[in-house]
Amino acid sequence: MILGQHDENGAHFAFTDRWGGVSAVPYEELNLGGAVGDDPAAVRANRAAAAKSLGLAPELVIWMNQVHGRDVAVVDGPWDAEREAIPSVDAVVTARRGLALAVLTADCVPVLLADPVAGIAGAAHAGRPGLVAGVVPAAVEAMIALGADPGRLVARTGPAVCGRCYEVPAEMRDAVAEVVPAAWAETSWGTPAVDVVAGVHAQLARAGVANADRSPVCTLESRDHFSYRRDRVTGRLAGYVWLD
Repeated sequence: MILGQHDENGAHFAFTDRWGGVSAVPYEELNLGGAVGDDPAAVRANRAAAAKSLGLAPELVIWMNQVHGRDVAVVDGPWDAEREAIPSVDAVVTARRGLALAVLTADCVPVLLADPVAGIAGAAHAGRPGLVAGVVPAAVEAMIALGADPGRLVARTGPAVCGRCYEVPAEMRDAVAEVVPAAWAETSWGTPAVDVVAGVHAQLARAGVANADRSPVCTLESRDHFSYRRDRVTGRLAGYVWLD
């Protein structure tokens, strides 16, 4: 269920794989995405099970309505479902310890961030459009505004499609590389590609985040993970970050 959980000075980072849930084909098993056509009851059960496995209260996990943009929401508690819609953002940040931030992906890059000293956490959803739009620098800036120090920030990126597999038209690669040169790539079979993971890490470095690790897992290559590019109709993985 939980692919990897890493703790660093009171900051917790976790990523899921696709197993251990109750969703049926084609979302089997641990689909955590609520907008992909799966049974809502199965998604709720999966989210509750994943939270429990991490020692989290499901109601203290913050989810986003992700739209491939660069907007960031600052949160200090769960969304009030009766009074407000979940905002359409691709990053959330918080100064509240114990509040878990979650990001959904199925090839895009889940970016988890924390400053354990300041007690600031952030999560971002970085696909190709979000990379170009600058959602990761925007998330870092929002955390700094809350009191985080980029030199103390710890960053973890989870399973995502790799640059050897993310084939795109040459014009698209050129357009992305014009904004983020590190994202220029070729597939393993020699065609134009975009390396979103490399682009994200270049943006983190430019923002002053030196402590940044990446998952070695390519979602398109791994049958243990959901991949939209491979399967189209499929579930969503989740990355979680929270602070003690």
